[in-house]
Amino acid sequence: MILDLHTHSIKSDDGRAKVENYCQWIRSKELPIDGFVLTEHRQYDVESDYSTLAEKNGLVILKGSEVETEYGHVLVFGVTEALTRAFDFSRIDLPLAMVIETCEAHGAVPVPCHPGRPRVGMFAHTEELGIPAGVKTVEIYNGGSRENEDQIAIDNAEKLGYRGTGGSDSHIVSHVGRCATEFSADIRDMAALVSALQAGEFNAVTFKH
Repeated sequence: MILDLHTHSIKSDDGRAKVENYCQWIRSKELPIDGFVLTEHRQYDVESDYSTLAEKNGLVILKGSEVETEYGHVLVFGVTEALTRAFDFSRIDLPLAMVIETCEAHGAVPVPCHPGRPRVGMFAHTEELGIPAGVKTVEIYNGGSRENEDQIAIDNAEKLGYRGTGGSDSHIVSHVGRCATEFSADIRDMAALVSALQAGEFNAVTFKH
């Protein structure tokens, strides 16, 4: 299965895509992905239920989050109500060490995203702050990356022994599916996604031209 692990809808402050339109675009363009994860900025969207939309379009639609730390942005998969109470998702200065530790304590998976990007990427801060402890996986393919940002992510992940995911980081409909993550398991819910991420049974793929 191939899932785009990094997308934003109009629920994000800078998102301009409706979830229904993502589904229509994926189907009309026959994109080679089986679904996507909505990782809205600095929040976990508790109220939205996309199950009917997912069934209607034959797609998997899951929800995660994208939080902000002193090392840059981090995707969180497996968010629970208890985890949303454990730290303030809306903060822009969360300590990465705390995010990693708290996520793992709650069975969630933290993945620093676009780590090769200036300012909001993890590797932009490692020279000053050091290599953070506890990181296991980073996003190595990001649909919004420029120039050599993905290559910085790939090179550092390889050097540090991190696994790599892929996601489009789409904020508009036409960008969905540019990058994604391929799983050997059949992923139909967040529990299955978390298990596959924890087991390392995945590969990042890119469809960018």
